[in-house]
Amino acid sequence: MQAVLAPLQFLAFAVSLVLIARWLLTGTGESAADGSVIVKTGFLLTIMVTGSIWEKRVFGVWLFAPAFFWEDVVSFGVIALHVGYVVLLLSGSAPGERFGVALVAYAAYAVNATQFLLKLRAARRDDAATANPPTMVPA
Repeated sequence: MQAVLAPLQFLAFAVSLVLIARWLLTGTGESAADGSVIVKTGFLLTIMVTGSIWEKRVFGVWLFAPAFFWEDVVSFGVIALHVGYVVLLLSGSAPGERFGVALVAYAAYAVNATQFLLKLRAARRDDAATANPPTMVPA
């Protein structure tokens, strides 16, 4: 599930970033930018729920398994920022204020995504090293 949701979330992030930038540069497309942040937030929450189910199945805990502790900590910060955006939107705050929060949320998301990608890369490297250990040639 994560292999499908993660790229979709990244696509939603990229599209939303463009829409927010368009609003910042031209003042047009506020509704599209708002909608894109809502879609991105939906992906984020879905991936967090499915990720916690995966952690429970693999590590026996819903969240904060030692192998993913810091990724989960940062994920909660990312979620808090996205939910903060939704609260601002529902409370009728000015677009500049909420898009500012969205950009901070997106920066945190980029950090979090990088954490996961580095962890995935390291795991694949470790798997490859385990599957193909270097051969020792007698001297």
